[in-house]
Parts: sequence; structure tokens; C-alpha cells
Amino acid sequence: MTPATPPVAGLLLAAGAGRRFGGPKALAELEGRPLVLRALSALSAAGCHPVRVVVGAAAEQVRALLPDPTQAVFAEGWESGMGASLKAGLASLSDDPAPVAALVHLVDLPWVGADILTRVAADATAETVARAAYDGAPGHPVLLGRRWWPEIAGSARGDRGARDWLATRPDLKLVECGDLGSGRDVDRPADLPGR
Repeated sequence: MTPATPPVAGLLLAAGAGRRFGGPKALAELEGRPLVLRALSALSAAGCHPVRVVVGAAAEQVRALLPDPTQAVFAEGWESGMGASLKAGLASLSDDPAPVAALVHLVDLPWVGADILTRVAADATAETVARAAYDGAPGHPVLLGRRWWPEIAGSARGDRGARDWLATRPDLKLVECGDLGSGRDVDRPADLPGR
């Protein structure tokens, strides 16, 4: 698929150790395919460019799965939670002047496909703050306009990522995607069929 216009970067957060899951979710498989590759393919199919994969736990194993290992960005302090991953990912995109926004996707959402990602990214600008909603409930992915990247990185803490920052935004646009999927995540191995 051709890149989104205006260009939207893809940021896949895949650094977690998956303590409750029993191992890094990035390496878990659904229908014989690692979750990291399913999510990466969805971002690419949605036209995101460039796409960065933030790694931490099992970084070398995850990097080895990627079609282009240079897409991997190691998150220093990944053990502290999603905030470190978000900071590392946004920093890795900052040198590229092309993307007007970053579409932040999580590795443990295997049923969030390119159609959902495309819908959330559709109205991207450097000012946009948007996120998917499923039957009105906020979910992922989240679209972060470039103007806000330094502010978001400065406020990202622990396991909350951009949650606290988003909670202060009266301009946050919810993009209903319940007709395309549930947005449910994989929390335990039993959440994946065949396990």
C-alpha cells in the first residue's frame, strides 16, 4: 500500500516482558505468526512510514524476527513501563521531518487490523490527537500529532504511557471502530485461540 498522505509514522510498542502472560507477547504466536509481525504488517498495510518497533524484553529475539532489523528501537528503562517505550519511539522518529503524526499501536492487539489503523490515521495533521473507540470506550491505536511529541515524551511515566496526557486533552477525537473490531488485547495465553 502507498504511504498515508500526509505521512504518518507507525510506532509499535513491543518492549514488555509480559509478566502475567508468561513471556514477551511480541514473541507469542497466533495462527503460526508472531504477534510482533502481525502488528508490523498491519501498520505497513495502513500506509504508515516509517515504522519503528520499540523493543526491550527479549530485544534480540524480537529484532531477529523483523524483516528489517533497523526498524527496532531499544527502550532504555523499558522495565519501568510503557512510558519509556513511548519516549524512545518518539525520539527515534524526531530526526525524520516527514511524518506529521505517529500512530501508536500495541503488540498485544492482534485483532486490530489495518482497516482500524487506517481509519484512526485518516485525518492526521501535526495538531491531531485521536484514538480508536470501541462502542464508545477509548482504546488503541492512538494518533499523536507531531506538535505534541515533546510534551508527550516529557509527561510519559511508568506504565501509563500517554494516558495522563490524553486525559487533559479537550481536543481528543474518538474515532469509532466498533464496527471493524473489538480492540481487545491479549492478557493471558488463554486469550489466544489454540493455547
